[in-house]
Amino acid sequence: MDANPELDFFPPIEPHRSGMLRVDDIHTLYWEECGNPDGIPVVYVHGGPGGGSSPEKRRWYDPDAYRIILFDQRGAYRSTPVGDVRGNTTQLLVEDMDVLRKMLGIEKWLVTGGSWGTTLSLAYGQTYPNACLGFVLRGIFLGTPEEIDWFLYGMYRFFPKAHGDFAC
Repeated sequence: MDANPELDFFPPIEPHRSGMLRVDDIHTLYWEECGNPDGIPVVYVHGGPGGGSSPEKRRWYDPDAYRIILFDQRGAYRSTPVGDVRGNTTQLLVEDMDVLRKMLGIEKWLVTGGSWGTTLSLAYGQTYPNACLGFVLRGIFLGTPEEIDWFLYGMYRFFPKAHGDFAC
């Protein structure tokens, strides 16, 4: 990896399509598409829960080769209502992803993500294996009791200031 992280990403790009997708009486998801409309469909599943698919995530994929799909999960970032946890379960998030895939006319896509996004990606793949070209996952988080304990309590030993900010 180069010493300058800016050199390790593709240049900034803007979406050529975006919108809001109503998934139930409460929630509307933000989605966007950029890159090559005829490229390999790839969906980025953000972490969190509640994180969001920030614009720099577009730069992780070659825009000449991929049809890049980003979306914000229920209650996250540009989706509405922000922070709302009513009707917000893993299985409903999985269903939201498939509604988005179908709305975009995608038969199969490459599913990518990190942290909580790996958990949701794997749940999606278990539910809709025939809709997945494959997976590229980083920072695997499976939500085990040990992982949750580390996230909530263990990391303070190494990152006391960050943990203090998080716990407040």
